[in-house]
Amino acid sequence: MEKDSLLQGESKNIEYKEMVPEDSQKYMKSVVAFANGDGGRIVFGIEDGTMQVVGIPQSDLFRLMDAITSAVTDSCAPMIIPDLFIQEVKGKSLIILEIAPGMQRPYYIKKKGLVKGTYIRTAGTTRPADQAMLQELLLEGKNKFFDQQPIPNLKVKQADVAALCHSMRETAKKNAASDFQRQEIKELTVNQLISWGVLLEHKGQLIPTYAYAMLTHQAGYPPVVQCAVFKTEDRAVFIDKREINAPIQEQVEKAYQYVLEKINMGARFQGVYRQDIYELPPDSIRELIANALVHRNYLEPGSIQIALFSDRLEVTSPGGLMRGVTPEKMKEGFSKIRNRALANAFAYMNLIEKWGSGFPRILRDCRDYGLREPEILDFDGDLRVNLYRKTDQTPKTDQTTDQTANQTKNTDQTGTNLPVTLNDKEEAILAYIQKKPDSTQSEIAMATSLSLGTIKYHTKKLQEKGYLKRMGTHRKGYWSVILK
Repeated sequence: MEKDSLLQGESKNIEYKEMVPEDSQKYMKSVVAFANGDGGRIVFGIEDGTMQVVGIPQSDLFRLMDAITSAVTDSCAPMIIPDLFIQEVKGKSLIILEIAPGMQRPYYIKKKGLVKGTYIRTAGTTRPADQAMLQELLLEGKNKFFDQQPIPNLKVKQADVAALCHSMRETAKKNAASDFQRQEIKELTVNQLISWGVLLEHKGQLIPTYAYAMLTHQAGYPPVVQCAVFKTEDRAVFIDKREINAPIQEQVEKAYQYVLEKINMGARFQGVYRQDIYELPPDSIRELIANALVHRNYLEPGSIQIALFSDRLEVTSPGGLMRGVTPEKMKEGFSKIRNRALANAFAYMNLIEKWGSGFPRILRDCRDYGLREPEILDFDGDLRVNLYRKTDQTPKTDQTTDQTANQTKNTDQTGTNLPVTLNDKEEAILAYIQKKPDSTQSEIAMATSLSLGTIKYHTKKLQEKGYLKRMGTHRKGYWSVILK
């Protein structure tokens, strides 16, 4: 482990303790949360907040390591086997407790039980898993998918299944990229739906799943998709809104058409021929909407929100990223399937292409359009992707001035620009402020599950780094996020 990485600040995967508490419950919640997530480390011997290296006395090292190992193996179910080692930093000894991502989720504290003792990690903090997250962890632990589970009190009629198969084949033909691809589309059968998990078969009877309900728009599934247009870069001035309540495959098309109606169109000339082009790549818009619908967490309440601002298209879906998936991995084409039945159905209908290829293609299309790189934000249980529009030069000039001043501020005596990085807490704060610029520090603390003191500390740091600016008065002002 690099020593520098130990001092990067608390994040989704690292936590600090000044000493080893006598009461192991004070760090056992984080042990469980790391096992339920992407893994992580607890570093004993560093003071949180100040990042001062205080160290662990040499005489206590091995006694404390034995105590930590016993506490972790005895307190958690299923059993968690920790990895402990000693790291020397600034001449002092630290104890590193490393927890690997678990394969038998959910993990919980035995004394508290499954419901109250299951914890997860969000934006550098540990919090109890809510009912939706607990259900998803239970499904993950059994290698099952929500959309393949039977839906209660819904019956299947042969005529409805036949109509669904016909409708899906017509959708596949409509979305085919070529005549050859159209000719290769095969008839869709009941057996194919069963193999995908859209339907289950038990004792000769067909049983519908949540995927079937979403494809046929029954039993309240899928939730509505909320679309809106705002005049500025925030939600202050509202222009238009629409709710799309339809089968999930129709939601893709209707939401896509809504965005195309609202964005600008220009022209490109090749010789005497004029070609109309949208300001954002249409294929990327469609891909983004389809991926949001097929990969969202349907155990979480709420709707997918598609918001068009003066500077960006914002697509927000409930559930955040799955464990093991990061924004960086997404950009490289890494993907995990959250709803396997829907993913198969969407692939058949040509609504999505090869799994994992979507976001690299979006990056390429935006680059070809000369647009800023799309942004992926995983915060507070939601996933947001921003496609940035081209704006006029006036706001860009102001932004450039701010960035230049900030670069000057963050330059060492040799004239070399120092990198300005954000930790998970700062990213979570910025993401929430972008969503609600007029929020108070108390509201930000409540929304991000961070303490008020932590919010005050990090908003000050964000202002110093040039990412955040307070506009107006203390009582009637708002936050302005400076995008870089």
